[in-house]
Amino acid sequence: MAKTSNLYARIEPETKEQAEAILASLGVPVSNAINMFYKQIILHRGLPFEVKLPENKMQSFCEMSGDQLHKELEKGYQDIMEGRVKPARDVFAEIRKDYGI
Repeated sequence: MAKTSNLYARIEPETKEQAEAILASLGVPVSNAINMFYKQIILHRGLPFEVKLPENKMQSFCEMSGDQLHKELEKGYQDIMEGRVKPARDVFAEIRKDYGI
C-alpha cells in the first residue's frame, strides 16, 4: 500500500534531535518510527504506554520532622560544597522554557 498521507507536527527542537539521533543509531527512519507508533496505537486501541501523573514523592518542609529537615539541608550543603550548583538565571530560564513563559 502506497503511503499517501503527510503528517505535520510541532515538536521541541531538542526533543526532535535527541529522538532522531537514537533512531539513526538504530537504523530506523523517522517516518518508519512514526508509522510503527501509529500501528501500536491501533493495536492497543489507545496509547501503547501508560499515561499518568507521577506520584508526588516530595514532602513539604512543613511536614518534615526536625531530623528529616536537617538531612535535606545537609544534602543541599553537600551539593554546594561539591560544586553541584546552577546559577539562578539558568534555573529560571529552564522553568520559563518548561512552562512556556
